[in-house]
Amino acid sequence: MSVPAAEPATTREERIEAQLAALPAKPGVYLFRGERDAVLYVGKAKSLRPRVRSYFRAGDARRGLERLADRVQRIEVIVTANESEALHLEQNLIRRHRPPFNVRLRDDKSYPYIAVTVGDDYPRVMFTRERHRRGVHYFGPYANAKKVRETLDVLNRVFPYRPCEGPKPGRHSGIPCLDYHIERCLAPCVGYVSKEDYRAVVDGVIEFLSGETRPILRELERKMNAAAAAQRFEEAARYRNRLFSVRHLAERQAADKRAIGTIDVIGLAVADDRAAVQIFPLRGGRLVDRHSFHLENVAGQDVPSLVEAFALEYYGSAPAVPPQIVVPRETGDTSALEDFLSELRGSRVEVRAPQRGEKRRLQELATQNAELALTQDAAESERRRSRRVEALEELRETLNLESLPIRIECFDISNIQDESPVGSMVVFQDAVPKKAHYRKFGIRRADGQDDFAMMAEVVSRRFARAGVSVADDEYDEGFAAVPNLVVVDGGKGQLSAALAAMQAYDLPRVAVIALAKREEEVFLPGDPEPVRLDASSPALQLLQRIRDEAHRFALGFHRQRRGARAHESILDALPGVGPARKRALLRHFGSPERLLAAAPEDFEGVPGVPAKTGRAIYEALHKAGGA
Repeated sequence: MSVPAAEPATTREERIEAQLAALPAKPGVYLFRGERDAVLYVGKAKSLRPRVRSYFRAGDARRGLERLADRVQRIEVIVTANESEALHLEQNLIRRHRPPFNVRLRDDKSYPYIAVTVGDDYPRVMFTRERHRRGVHYFGPYANAKKVRETLDVLNRVFPYRPCEGPKPGRHSGIPCLDYHIERCLAPCVGYVSKEDYRAVVDGVIEFLSGETRPILRELERKMNAAAAAQRFEEAARYRNRLFSVRHLAERQAADKRAIGTIDVIGLAVADDRAAVQIFPLRGGRLVDRHSFHLENVAGQDVPSLVEAFALEYYGSAPAVPPQIVVPRETGDTSALEDFLSELRGSRVEVRAPQRGEKRRLQELATQNAELALTQDAAESERRRSRRVEALEELRETLNLESLPIRIECFDISNIQDESPVGSMVVFQDAVPKKAHYRKFGIRRADGQDDFAMMAEVVSRRFARAGVSVADDEYDEGFAAVPNLVVVDGGKGQLSAALAAMQAYDLPRVAVIALAKREEEVFLPGDPEPVRLDASSPALQLLQRIRDEAHRFALGFHRQRRGARAHESILDALPGVGPARKRALLRHFGSPERLLAAAPEDFEGVPGVPAKTGRAIYEALHKAGGA
């Protein structure tokens, strides 16, 4: 169960009290989350409600955690069957999140894996601590990094896959590296092995890591015996050592796989047009985490279709698929889903709805958590809606508007020392961001640091396209609608510039205000004195959210344009040189330095560049360089 954070309009104390009131009196694990949703503390409880409440009662805070309660922004809980199960889950969540208020060993790290980059033409087999990329097969987790490196050392002696980094083999000199000469690589970088033969080597690695060790053991034993029979004793000794290493590694792999119970348990709760899904992943029989999801557009869908749709999307991008998935009893026929998941996994996947026993208990527990999450989400959604209505009502009264400002547009300018000035427009519909209607503007006409002229240009360009019909070539959904309220980032100057720009167009009545950052003052047209709203005012907090979003959007675009200009080269300004000719020049000369040092006749023989254009390029280059 998750207790989501409320809108910024409420105080922290109100949010915490509302979340405490929704806590269940059941065993489970609780997570205290702070700023940016970071996990501060993970704990377990026989009964969640009294235990979590104790942190927020004066004088009841646990020793050493006195500062924790003041930093908590959101409380998340996971219901379990008993305290023992909560203990195992708490342990795994602490390892995963490494919360600062929990006792933690200094060498507590994420689990190491072996990754095979099957999406590459010449896949790599490598050590990693990540487990989320598509096109990569992961094996593990292992107990420690030393075991992974030992395994990779043995594998590379038996399977000569490339140890170089990057998606492509990394040597282009035409000479293979040392790994080829010591029989640890087949040198795909210089074309000594075909893609098909190299893929067969990688398939052997995957087969071995998946537990199929007998084929490689038989092959090594055959090669050892053949070398010994031919009296190539040093070669036979190398195969013998590899055989012993692989046997030892295979025994250890088998020992790691002896634990049972690697399954995912799915719980589903549906109410009207909303649904919540909870996944309990069990590894080695232990509950190691909990994943929570909310589904949209579920109206009219039954349980079987929802389970299938969720599984297709979730496991389609997951790093691995477990051998068994437990689903609700109402799921019905799962044969098609089993076939799909089995193909993803590369081996048999069973999707079943248990009728009795421990797996049925776990599935009911996952469903119970999904129902709790759905109920809490509905209450939270209603509370958010109420806060949004309150903010819009206050804006109407404060600004003396004729109607609720359902559509609010905010404009901001981003400019540093006259470099790549840009503007942004963000839209909030019903006090919620409508990102499909966000728009960016590259400033065209304003000079220098004239913020007023830049604001006028952006506002003018926006309202020049207001009210355009769908049939018009200039139609843009983001510009077609007319807002109830326009907010500009700045003071009286920006407000006057925006008003002057809008007067050039035949617009319905649109309210315009400015919000100044320093004192958070609201400026209204024709009023010399600003309006000051209380810091806890829902109306001011909504305006701040809109203004901050416009600033973020403009700053991102400004950085993007500055970055693009920073990557421009002298070739980009040459006459008759587009992307294709630029590549041809660099390919012919090898580097910009050699291009600048070339003689005039050298430019007349560049493949793909006409001789006349080549002479013009030479003249432009040396004119630009002051030659």
